[in-house]
Amino acid sequence: MRKALFLAAQVVFLVCAQDATDIIRRSVERDATNFERFKNYTFLERVEERRYGRSGNLSSKEIQTYEFMILGDRPYGKLVERDDKTLPAKEARKEQEKVDRELAKRQRESASDKAKENRDRDEQRRYLREVPDAFDLTMQGSGEMGGRPVWIIGAQPKPGYKPKLKRAEILGKLRGTIWVDQADYQWVKAEVEVIQPISFGWGLLRLAPGSILNFDQVRVNEEVWLPAHIRVRADARLAYLRNLREELDITYRDYKKFQADSRVVE
Repeated sequence: MRKALFLAAQVVFLVCAQDATDIIRRSVERDATNFERFKNYTFLERVEERRYGRSGNLSSKEIQTYEFMILGDRPYGKLVERDDKTLPAKEARKEQEKVDRELAKRQRESASDKAKENRDRDEQRRYLREVPDAFDLTMQGSGEMGGRPVWIIGAQPKPGYKPKLKRAEILGKLRGTIWVDQADYQWVKAEVEVIQPISFGWGLLRLAPGSILNFDQVRVNEEVWLPAHIRVRADARLAYLRNLREELDITYRDYKKFQADSRVVE
């Protein structure tokens, strides 16, 4: 569910102002350039997941921290902490063994496997290009974030929108506000709300209207935009039987750049 929400929010975030069609084209291209720079960075991702019972009381909480890296040109997260404590040595060794196996697997990938990855990313860009047709975009003003000027854009689903891609049907069920950097055409902050039920996994999970996702990015080393904070509040129904309320609070830190020829993990 977290991955699906993240992707849905990203689509809304990339829409911005003055001329929405022109901006989204720039955003898609900037996304490709940013991703290439993104691959030269590692950072930590702390994921706090909270679940609530019917009475609204906290029923469980899990905290896991991952070291985010790029293996074989694709993201990978290695578990390094649980409940804000370093993993025991034995478990840490097992996690490193997983990294080694995954790296070896990706290094053995065939040309067709790599081509499939490129096709998947191209499809994601085609998905993003549907945004100008899917939303009515309105300029709500301008401001400043992190000392940089931004546009503030409202995005409402456009009545009668017919998606070209099946996966883009989700766009008509979202609305949001985005803050877009005026110099880089990258999203800085966004708030997205679910306004119609969204189903995942053949309808086994239904995300209820009112679910909210907030997302923030930060410019690092004056060259790349990296995630800073994600917060999700989701009200859902599992298999039409059990109501769920879940919150995700994801923070990122310790951004470090490394050389492209030094990516093999010890």
